[in-house]
Amino acid sequence: MAVKIYPCPVETTLYLISNRWVVLILRDLFMGTKRFGELKKSLDGISQKVLTANLRTMEDQGLITRTVYPEVPPRVEYSLTELGLSLKPVIASMFDWGMAYKEQNGEGTNVFIEALRDALH
Repeated sequence: MAVKIYPCPVETTLYLISNRWVVLILRDLFMGTKRFGELKKSLDGISQKVLTANLRTMEDQGLITRTVYPEVPPRVEYSLTELGLSLKPVIASMFDWGMAYKEQNGEGTNVFIEALRDALH
């Protein structure tokens, strides 16, 4: 599948990461390689069909790699490519802005947020 390239670089970036699930999948994979079940459990409200479709699209776009291990039952793992890893500053900026907003509105942090902060910075 060819990735659509827009004349404006901001449009191109938005095309790749404008889907809520894509950004959350990236978030999870910044913390390391994950199996399908781990991603599904982390993404509250996503169906198996939608997760599969998003992972396939992200693989086609070169953001993630899918590794299948020849075991019974088959084990499949997803990890970021160099291209996917290059989005880290973008997601880190979103994290920082969101944290500032949460703190301004009286929200605290938790263990997951601290682990994500460590993974992004």
